[in-house]
Amino acid sequence: MHHNLKAILATSLLFFSCQSVASGGCAFDDKQGGFMATCSAEKKEVIMTGAVTTEQLNKFDWFSQEYTDYVADEAIIAKLHAVTEATEITVVIGTWCSDCHRETPRFVRIMEQINNPLVTVKFIGVDREKQDPQGLAANYDFTRIPTIIVEQNGSEIGRIVEKPTLTLEKDLAAILKAS
Repeated sequence: MHHNLKAILATSLLFFSCQSVASGGCAFDDKQGGFMATCSAEKKEVIMTGAVTTEQLNKFDWFSQEYTDYVADEAIIAKLHAVTEATEITVVIGTWCSDCHRETPRFVRIMEQINNPLVTVKFIGVDREKQDPQGLAANYDFTRIPTIIVEQNGSEIGRIVEKPTLTLEKDLAAILKAS
């Protein structure tokens, strides 16, 4: 009987703890079909995973200011435009990550300015565990984001991790030996 009393008290305590959390402003978001619990004090964020397009990124509030304000070095852009070898760039990002909020819009702007058909870019969104359901990011060895991986002829030739050493375009030019 003593054991049953402990179980009842523990269950009651758990029930009332959950009730106090639930009445503290948290609820299930109806737009998410009741799937995602949110609190009014928390900011709502969208975490995109898997293949992500620049059109999708452009819809985020954090994207437009960095994209608009970033001014790339025109001389470096011209050198990157002149790259003659096929180059694949994979950018692993988190739509929840502040470093990605800064660097991703800048990188998109640089790629648009380069406008080189030999330089292709794909974005892979990851969750807070740095994974995506399709396992696309698992093909790359990374621990921090954003990670910009530059490949030519199927081999990695360099990467930019979290933030550039100089600027995105200068670091990219150094990796591509675009001089």
